[in-house]
Amino acid sequence: MDSCAAVEKELERVLTKFTAINEHSAKIIGDVLAHFVELQKHIAGTESNAELTPGQIVILKDTLGKTKEKLQRLTADHRDLHGTVSKVGKAIDRNFVSDFTATSRTDVFTSERNIQLLNTVIAQHFYRQGMDDVADMLIKESALQHDEISIEPYAELHRTWEAIHNRDLTPALQWATHYSDKLEAKHNVFTSERNIQLLNTVIAQHFYRQGMDDVADMLIKESALQHDEISIEPYAELHRTWEAIHNRDLTPALQWATHYSDKLEAKHSALEFKLHRLAFMQILSRGIEAQKEAISYARTYFAKFVHRFQKDIQSLMGTLMYLPIGIQNSPYRHLMAAEMWIEAADSFIKDACSVLGINKDSPLSVVVNAGCTALPALLNLKQVMLSRQVMGIWNGRDELPIEIDLDPDNRYHSIFACPILRQQSSEDNPPMKLICGHVISRDALNKLSSGPILKCPYCPMEQSPQDARLISF
Repeated sequence: MDSCAAVEKELERVLTKFTAINEHSAKIIGDVLAHFVELQKHIAGTESNAELTPGQIVILKDTLGKTKEKLQRLTADHRDLHGTVSKVGKAIDRNFVSDFTATSRTDVFTSERNIQLLNTVIAQHFYRQGMDDVADMLIKESALQHDEISIEPYAELHRTWEAIHNRDLTPALQWATHYSDKLEAKHNVFTSERNIQLLNTVIAQHFYRQGMDDVADMLIKESALQHDEISIEPYAELHRTWEAIHNRDLTPALQWATHYSDKLEAKHSALEFKLHRLAFMQILSRGIEAQKEAISYARTYFAKFVHRFQKDIQSLMGTLMYLPIGIQNSPYRHLMAAEMWIEAADSFIKDACSVLGINKDSPLSVVVNAGCTALPALLNLKQVMLSRQVMGIWNGRDELPIEIDLDPDNRYHSIFACPILRQQSSEDNPPMKLICGHVISRDALNKLSSGPILKCPYCPMEQSPQDARLISF
């Protein structure tokens, strides 16, 4: 944040100077125009072939001198602006790392084959996204051949998908007709009623995730599903509640927060208090006649929050003094701001997902944020390893050389550490479950095996190493 603040400070200087120069330049240009208008008045009556009078020559020289002086001043201001702008670039270079190659292996893309593979993957990605023109330009500039790229049908599928969204079924019908036999051949997957119901259930759950309740309900109706047969994940309810908050309807959110009050309290969440605060202010927005109702509401719901939000509750009580003149005219007008509703809606989604144990963010944003967290530590470590000439330690292993401490929100599964070798499991050394139920790593299994017999290190049971089963955490 300090780095961003330093760059932002330089940007503010540039913007301030831009504004000042813009105003100054407009004034200078206006003065120059005024001088020439005045000059035009003095020589307007002179014939085109006639010589200028001594007085007119003096006026002309004076006008040219003043114009030159003002333009030189404008040029100096412009030159000074260039220096200020260049300081922004220097601030960026000084506060941010511009070269991230230190965190990667430089020999990965030395071969032509690897470069071609990279370009191929990027081109295929653009085709997946329906960005055919970008993919074609990349193929052209990287000297790839279309026949060298195994272009998956994502481009065609993306165009067909967009056409369906635009209510144009022609491409989809043409595609379905062309692949009619293959589609029919695939039909055997859903010959059983159970599989068809499972498919419809998954699709309905997807629509509920997207907040498309009407589409999901229509699918359930047409596929003869029963609502109680569908394990509807809470996305539908959360989406409706989130929309209700944006529409200034707190009833669903308050009902949800009351139902999960204990879990919210255990997570030290302020969501329930924020919702009641909004409800209190919503009552006060009706004016002085709602004072008794507001006091009654505060007595009913704020008592449980006194130990955590005493000062906030005191501020809310202070708003009652300004009811005669209106809260909008008081020091507490920020409590009526629209931003309070936006904050409450965002807090609801965040805390609700945390309570229910579901993921709030998309996988891509999680990966990018985790990478941004890890990058500074890896850059510092890289410099230390370069100075001590021990880069081979990192390059030779398929794991990070240090532990990256991510937030608890970015931890989605348990981690197994072998109790024998005291090493964390990996893809090459996964956890293995023995018949007796104890779990050790594969490397430990191989070291403990003596021929066809393996004795569990924690119990007297003997078994074959081949009976061990790989498990996933």
